[in-house]
Amino acid sequence: MANDLIVEIGTEEIPAAYITPALNFMAGKIAKELAALRLEYNDISTAGTPRRLALVVTGLPERQADRREEVTGPPKKAAFAPDGKPTKAAIGFARTRGVELSDLKTIKTDKGDYLMAVVENRGQDTAALLSPVLNGIISQIPFPKSMRWGSGRDAFARPVRWIVAIFGEKVIDCAINEIRSGRESRGHRFTTPAAISVTPNNYREQMRRAGVIVDIAERREMIIEQARAAAEKTGGHLLEDDALLDLVTNLVEMPHAVAGSFDHKFLHLPRGVLITSMREHQKYFAVVDDKGELRANFVAINNLDTGNDDLAVRGHERVLRARLEDALFFFREDRNHRLEELLPRLDGVVFQAGLGTMREKSDRITAMAEWICAKAAPEETDTAMTAARLAKADLLTEMVAEFPSLQGIMGREYARNEGIPPEIALAIAEHYMPVRAGAALPQSKTGAIVGIADRIDTISACFGIGKEPSGNTDPFGLRRLALGLIHLIAAHDLNISLGELTEKSLALLGDKVSRDGAKTLTAIIAFIRGRYVNDRGTTWSQAAVEAVTSVHFDSIPEADRRIRALVEISEDKAFAILAGSFKRVRNIIKDQIPGTVDPALLVEAEEKELYSALVRVEEEARPKLAAGDFTAAMRAFLALKDPVDTFFDQVMVMDEDERRRDNRVSLLGRVAALFLRVGDFSRMSV
Repeated sequence: MANDLIVEIGTEEIPAAYITPALNFMAGKIAKELAALRLEYNDISTAGTPRRLALVVTGLPERQADRREEVTGPPKKAAFAPDGKPTKAAIGFARTRGVELSDLKTIKTDKGDYLMAVVENRGQDTAALLSPVLNGIISQIPFPKSMRWGSGRDAFARPVRWIVAIFGEKVIDCAINEIRSGRESRGHRFTTPAAISVTPNNYREQMRRAGVIVDIAERREMIIEQARAAAEKTGGHLLEDDALLDLVTNLVEMPHAVAGSFDHKFLHLPRGVLITSMREHQKYFAVVDDKGELRANFVAINNLDTGNDDLAVRGHERVLRARLEDALFFFREDRNHRLEELLPRLDGVVFQAGLGTMREKSDRITAMAEWICAKAAPEETDTAMTAARLAKADLLTEMVAEFPSLQGIMGREYARNEGIPPEIALAIAEHYMPVRAGAALPQSKTGAIVGIADRIDTISACFGIGKEPSGNTDPFGLRRLALGLIHLIAAHDLNISLGELTEKSLALLGDKVSRDGAKTLTAIIAFIRGRYVNDRGTTWSQAAVEAVTSVHFDSIPEADRRIRALVEISEDKAFAILAGSFKRVRNIIKDQIPGTVDPALLVEAEEKELYSALVRVEEEARPKLAAGDFTAAMRAFLALKDPVDTFFDQVMVMDEDERRRDNRVSLLGRVAALFLRVGDFSRMSV
């Protein structure tokens, strides 16, 4: 008979950003534990609100299935003495497996006769197995920050107030500090605060009746529908914001949307400022008209329907007005100072401990941008250097001090206000893009160049003082910066050597780099390559990515072209055979030192044909490789499939004649060298 399991950890309000990762961990952890215990189930689902993390497993059996296990023991000759009496080896084996000596069997194997015990393992009750599993899950949920409360020693994101753990009709014993599991949950803090008994098969509906929508997807859908309706009542449309929607979803248990308004004078604030003022502190959605322009309205999501929307709206409007007045004051004050005037004050802002000030970083970014332009975009030099010099000036503004997420955006707005050329103003904002994986990239090449300069400086600086990521820790967000660096270079097809870029960056850091320069350079390139492989492996064949990057990784656009060529050519049936032959070539020459091929030493017809074909393909492929047309070059390589196969079928590479042997190794080395101009596609052979 199958039963369902419900686990609910009731807490004080958990930060919204903690909830989804915690639930994902709980689901993944219990799936692994149940698999290890040989307990099958129908489904695992999660639910969560600011006050609870819940897990429901359906279709669990009441006990493990019995299992018959055949265990091989010691060799028969070691298990019995010459007189047939069992030795300590046989006695110990039987005792360890819980069987009688007489029950041991003899089996024949490739190594001779061995003893075997047939062990009947009786399944245990599921309820008994679940207790340590649930205790382990509760204690191991990872949070960015945890806390202890009262006299307890166990930590959690917030103080735990109750635990529900029910399997079928049974309460599963688990605890954290003084809180032990039971049957009782709590409803909405304001409408249904009393304890309520819940059951695994009706948990969501029971919580709904208690004023709580525990299903995150359902709550999210309710919010978006209500918010849209509330915005339309104002005559506008909701400015949809998925990140804000996700955040608000995990801030409420029973959502109720209301719309309010604010003074039209605040519409004179830059769009980004107005949206951020509502979003960051108040978690309000903006409202736009049919043209997408902001209206003097907002939508707020309350945690319940109070029955008096007017009163709730007045409260929201009063709080928002104070925020917007501050923003308007900051904006007006900031406009009294030109960005250029703010630059000297960057001397008082620390970049990172041991890495100097933001003024020094700003100078390095400017020099780095000039170097990148000289290498890949000379026409952008003046614009990029000006944008780089001003890129960090807005860190000294009142607006960015209040709303750090507006850095770059405010720089653009103030630059426009000063009459700075629009391409420079745009680059100041764009150099922070992409702000996260999958986010928009700069449209301008100038913005991308300044962004590359900024990112490689931070990466090099952190590696230079031994602050590179390790394991799950990445306090400076270097993985995100490296991925952004890759996307910026690729999106604008900048033919920059990563080695030279990093070397220049380390040189600009000078004596701030405390580690060995060569080792730091190697470590940074390996780090960027790792991010590249992970990223490109989600789009292209992982084998193709490894085939290229194991040999060539210095230019991002060129690596991309090589991978595309390999992926395209790999669809040709002849490629699989050629890749297999190349793997054989690599295996033969791996311990050899190929020299120069001497045509006079080629005696067999098959090796002469391979040499002739190789010369023809080299001549055909050379201009294609030089032009970066790796697909065309690979198509030329396919002509070597038959000559290579025939060579291996008919020619003994390791000839007794040393000169012939060395010459054949050199011939194969030359074949390998040609193929490696694109990548080590022996890695793509099966």
